Amino acid sequence: MKVLAKLLMILILLGVFQKVSFAQGGESAVPFLLLAPDSRAGGLGESGSGLADNSAAIFWNPAGIAFLTGNEVSITHSNWLPQFNLDLFYDYLTYRQYVESLDGSITASVTYMNFGEFVRTGPDSPDQLGTFRSFDAALTVGYATKLSSDWGLGFNFRVIHSRLSDQPTAAEQGSGVATSVSFDIATMWRPSNFDIPLLGNLGNRFSMGANLSNLGPKIYYIDRAQADPIPTNFRLGIAYQVFKDDYNSLMYTLDFSKLLVDKDSTGSKDFYQAIFTAWGAKPFFRSMDYSMGLEYWYGQPGDFLFALRTGFFYEDPSYGNRKFVTFGAGIRYDIYGFDFSYITTSIFKGGANHPLSDTLRFSVSIGWGQVADQTRGLPRGI
Repeated sequence: MKVLAKLLMILILLGVFQKVSFAQGGESAVPFLLLAPDSRAGGLGESGSGLADNSAAIFWNPAGIAFLTGNEVSITHSNWLPQFNLDLFYDYLTYRQYVESLDGSITASVTYMNFGEFVRTGPDSPDQLGTFRSFDAALTVGYATKLSSDWGLGFNFRVIHSRLSDQPTAAEQGSGVATSVSFDIATMWRPSNFDIPLLGNLGNRFSMGANLSNLGPKIYYIDRAQADPIPTNFRLGIAYQVFKDDYNSLMYTLDFSKLLVDKDSTGSKDFYQAIFTAWGAKPFFRSMDYSMGLEYWYGQPGDFLFALRTGFFYEDPSYGNRKFVTFGAGIRYDIYGFDFSYITTSIFKGGANHPLSDTLRFSVSIGWGQVADQTRGLPRGI
């Protein structure tokens, strides 16, 4: 029973701070699928669906990869919810490769959330019966291609595996292990010509992307009658290059995100219903997450590049109440890159002890065979 209590606490923490809280009726299972996985977007207030120009776009907006060439591999590591010392950590591995014969890129990623090691005890005795490890994981494969010079399209297919316990509890017939699948569909618009009155031509300086992710059947641990939906989510984002010269570049990003899970008196609706009904199930604007960021680069492609980032994330108090500021930095030298990001909540009332405070992410990437983006003066995929 102690095992169940600890697992429940972990899942509640993940849920509350990833907008799928038990306070909202246990809306969704496997909330790790919503965790912002990479350090670059993590430093931008967790906004990336409009930028999406590196391999982490597999999560933010796979259509962004349609505009990239060459190959890239990256890995991100983060100790999650450090305030609670729960031995949680998160790893994210990505790979993308442009294939000329396919007129696009193939992609893959592995997401792994470790919940730590647990001691199993009997229902009526504190005697130890053994130990086991709990984790959630997902394997994603995808494809991205251009529909035209300005439009990209991306798809992902994902296998989800959740292992909360390797044995059932008491008289239950099932186990704490579950598997499901999901898919994503996304689009990206990066116009070469975008003339706006008073603002001028924003061509090659503006992009907009949308991503509908985690579309798939419910997942269950005990039986189908107790199945919960996976966290279907919609993201809409923009990225705008404020200025650029030979050595400097400043990018602004803005994201909107909404969880598309709907529950009524008969239970949680299937994803193909919820993607339509969830929009009006809660107050539209209050039930959305808002995030934005600024990214400054100094240097020249082929030489040493240095980046500074900051961002802000906001969630309505009635739907999770996450508010935090992020900071980050990155370097690029030749084909190698390193990024880190940091979350702080201490500037907000009561935020000093927030579970997300002091969360760090570290990413390492290697990209080769890429074609320089002459409009930005930076290698595509940084």
